[in-house]
Amino acid sequence: MSPESAQVGRRQKNMHDKQTRIFDAAAALFAEHGFESVTTQQVSDRAEIAAGTLFRYAASKGELLLMIYNEDFRAALERGDRAAEAQTDPVQAVAALIEPILAAAGRNIENTVAYQRELLFGSPTDRYRSEGLWLVARLEARIAELLTVSAASHGLDSPLLEEHSRLAGRSAFAVLHLALARPVTGAHPGHDAFTDLRAQIAQIIAGFFTSLERREV
Repeated sequence: MSPESAQVGRRQKNMHDKQTRIFDAAAALFAEHGFESVTTQQVSDRAEIAAGTLFRYAASKGELLLMIYNEDFRAALERGDRAAEAQTDPVQAVAALIEPILAAAGRNIENTVAYQRELLFGSPTDRYRSEGLWLVARLEARIAELLTVSAASHGLDSPLLEEHSRLAGRSAFAVLHLALARPVTGAHPGHDAFTDLRAQIAQIIAGFFTSLERREV
């Protein structure tokens, strides 16, 4: 290895180590105190780096939260994807896909709501917001894929299949988003979030199949 390559390798390792320390420090502080109560100075102190260095890895406290919760979102989506593979009924498959996301979000409602706010309304230049939106698109596309496969298995090969499955995927994410925010809104007290979510998914999928069946008539 040339001296130049060795220097690049050391620099990359140093950057990775700092990013890991920042991630671990922010994750621990947000879990202990909640997003709103934590400052970037506290994160840099716990990570044992300068505040200026912190902002080279995340431009704001909101981006720190996105960095951490994107990984939770990714892991929940992967668990849901594996669970969905075992289902043949489309409602059960879509529910299996998104329920791990709702379960993971319930561990810290304050941070989940802050994450959703940053994800939907954060700066368009934030790297980690772009990654989070990519995960949302991946979830919607996976729902659309499950519905497309199910429709094809029922002989519903409409020219609008792709468009209708895409819209159904977006609708399913929308009800998931509302379910995640519900604990802080006080809406629908006494209703179980998982039960309501399944019922809404069933309605969306019923409408999806009805729209295709009408085209077949």
